[in-house]
Order: sequence, then structure tokens, then C-alpha cells
Amino acid sequence: MTPQHTSVLTPDVPAPEAFTSAADAVTRLEELYQTAVSFLCEQFRNTLRNGPEGHRIRAFYPEIRITTTSFAKIDSRLSFGHVAEPGVHAATITRPDLFRNYLEQQIDLLLCNHNVAVTVRASETPIPVHFAVTSETDLSVPQAGATDFTLRDIFDVPDLSTTNDDIVNGMHSHDENGVGPLAPFTAQRVDYSLARLSHYTATDPEHFQNHVLFTNYQFYVTEFEAYARKVMADPDSGYTSFVSTGNTEITSADAPIPPVDKQPQMPTYHLKRADGSGITLVNIGVGPSNAKTATDHIAVLRPHAWVMVGHCAGLRNSQSLGDFVLAHAYLREDHVLDDDLPVWIPIPALAEVQIALEQAVADVTELRGYDLKRVMRTGTVATIDNRNWELREHTGPVQRLSQSRSIALDMESATIAANGYRFRVPYGTLLCVSDKPLHGELKLPGMASEFYQTQVARHLLIGIRAMEALREMPLERLHSRKLRSFDETAFL
Repeated sequence: MTPQHTSVLTPDVPAPEAFTSAADAVTRLEELYQTAVSFLCEQFRNTLRNGPEGHRIRAFYPEIRITTTSFAKIDSRLSFGHVAEPGVHAATITRPDLFRNYLEQQIDLLLCNHNVAVTVRASETPIPVHFAVTSETDLSVPQAGATDFTLRDIFDVPDLSTTNDDIVNGMHSHDENGVGPLAPFTAQRVDYSLARLSHYTATDPEHFQNHVLFTNYQFYVTEFEAYARKVMADPDSGYTSFVSTGNTEITSADAPIPPVDKQPQMPTYHLKRADGSGITLVNIGVGPSNAKTATDHIAVLRPHAWVMVGHCAGLRNSQSLGDFVLAHAYLREDHVLDDDLPVWIPIPALAEVQIALEQAVADVTELRGYDLKRVMRTGTVATIDNRNWELREHTGPVQRLSQSRSIALDMESATIAANGYRFRVPYGTLLCVSDKPLHGELKLPGMASEFYQTQVARHLLIGIRAMEALREMPLERLHSRKLRSFDETAFL
């Protein structure tokens, strides 16, 4: 029988307050959040130690909202930082300490663009106890049946009705009270992904940088560490530390990194700068499911760009092993995003990212103009969900590849680009041809070893150079209006 609670125990929190300073608003968000999670952790410890005391225990995420009444036109050159129409818009917030710079930037734009105060208060969305205890090393939520009480009778647990992608998928506009979304993700959705990131990557979310490289081979990790050690030896590089699997962080070029007993599913490494503008490298492994999983969760960190630098099959006889492919279109046969982003939606190439990648190839290879075309092709990349596609009957797949004008094929790039489009994260793809199965050059062990030794370092360096170029670009230019719809959240 379910216990009947006579009361709900909640922490004391300040009344709603209006702010005209972004920094002060974020400080209040931090106070509300810390009060809530401290209360939940304390009550959870007491309950584990002494058992339930007849109360339901609940604390709420902080919330920020803005109310506007004017239809005045906002500077249309900026794709974010303003609400699309008058009304009330709100967002629940988690981990304001982690997102402080982002929140201050977004709130400051709201204050400047609309010239009205923002209100900070406790929301009506409970914080699940699972997410509240994540920062407490001595606390973990037991599995069902491990305690002599039913957890969800006492504490709130994750709720799928507020842990979804309805906002970014364009399926949610206003709640039952007419309040529109202010941010692309709810607090529970963010907490869900922060927990998954720690699990999949074996590094904490606070280490992630604003520029993310994805690869599908571990060979790139060795080169990334070598590059990190090189730039950390240069005091003028701006890079401050390197974080490896298990949150091992080094700040000097010759510091050792102990080996780990067990690699996570998606080993991740971070070359950090003090302002978060460094580079994160994620080895997502092979396949569109992994690509979707990684980008689903990294998206809540609101990175400024992500780029795929993996290997591919060259589809043209004129290509050579080691040539580069700059994707300007995608043939999506990966299927993992079909329910979230139908295949009839075009995924446009983003000029800012394309130019940065092409320039990086030119700089690293020291080739220009027509000579650059000898080592780099621009065209459509096809992404499939069958690693052994070569073993199937060829007529259908090869015909589709020909009709699409595809020049390369892989299993991740279109997924990463499509999720970048869906989550409004600038994206790009620069692949390296590692085999040509349609022309008798399969990826065999001997060929692969020679190829990896000669090409991985150069390919990774090109990706890094492109990210460093994007880092210098103003955000209002990088975050293209091509990624924003006519009914967008104000927060980036």
C-alpha cells in the first residue's frame, strides 16, 4: 500500500525577484539551485540512515522568465538573444555554476534587446533526487528494492514528460499557462545528458570545451595528446591543461598520464583554455548510433561548433588513399534520426565552417587553388548504418550513391551534421579516404598501417587549425541564421 503523506517538506527559498543585471540574476539562480540540492542531499542522507519520517521531500529547479509586450523589431542580424513575439517565456535551469558564462551572455542579450527585467524564482519542476546527489561522492541512489522504502514515494525521480527534445524538435511552443520556452532544453533534459556524458566519456562535463572534434579511430587520440603536450610547452599558446580519461588533468608538457584499467565507450580528451574556448576530441567509435548518442548529450553544453574528422570510403576512381573530402551535402541513410528530423529536411553546408576547413587544409598541405583539388574533393557524403555494406547486392546501393553524386561514404558524418542542425550547433565534416571498395582497394591491415602513420597527424592538425580559426570568429557570425527557425528560443 502506498503511504499517504500529510505534508510535503520543501526548503525555504526567496520570493521571485526581478533583475536588470545578468550577473546578479545568475547569482540568484546559483543560490536557488544550491539551496535545493543541499536540502535534497541532506534529506536523502537522513532518510537512508533513519527511514522515512512521513513527509514527501521535494525541491524545485530555479527558473528564469521574461515578459515582453512590444512587437518592436529586434536587430535581425543576430539569430539569438531575443524572443520572437510578446508574451511570457521561461526556462528551468540546472547547474548554473557550470553554465554561468553562457547564462550571463544570454540574459544580458535579453536585457539589452527588450529593455525589461528578468525574473528569477523557484520553478514548479521538481529536481529528481538522482540528479541532486551527483556531486556528492558519498551518496548514490540505491537500485529499486535495495532499501526498505519505495524511493519514489518519498522523493521525485526523473520524469520523461520533461526529459525530451520537444523544444528543439519544434513540437512544443507553449505550456498550459501560455508560457513559451526560453531555452532549447529543460533542466531535467540537461541533467540527464550531464549524467550520461560522465558515464560514456569518463570525463566530467565541466572539462568540455566549446569546440568539439569527433573521430572514429583511436589513432587520432595519440596525435591529439602529442599536440596537446607541444602547445602546453608554449606559454603563448593560451592552452592551460590537458584532460584524459578518468579526469586525469596535466598542466605541464612532460607530466605523465597513468593508463586506465577500462576504457569508456567514447574516450574523450580535452585541451583546455581558461575561457572554455579550447578543443575537445571525442572518439565516438563506429556507427550512427554512437554518433547520435554523443551529440544528443554534448548538445546541452551549447558548444560553438563540432566537426567530424574521421575516415571514409572514397567512391571515385580519381581519388587516392589519403585524400580529403569536405562535405557540402549529406545523403542520410543512417536512419537513427528519422523520427526526430525527417530525411526530407535539407542539411545545409555552413559557409563559416566550410571556409575554415578549406583554409586549414590549404595551410597544412601548403597547396593553393587548383593544386589543392589534387588532395581534396568537395561533394556529397553518404552515411549508412551497415558497416559491411560492400557484402550486399550492389545494384540498389550503388545506384543511389551515383544518383546522389556522393564522393565518399561513412557511418557517422551525416548523423553528426543532422544533429548539429537539429540542436542549432554549427557543424562540418572533413574526412580522409582510407579505402576504395568500389575500385578494389579494401581496408586491409598492411595498407591501413601505412596509411594511418602518414595521414592521421596531418588530418588531425587540419581539424585543430579549423577550430582555432572558428574560435576567433564572433559568435553572431558563427551561429548562422540558417540554423534558426522563425519561432526560436531566445537562448542560443
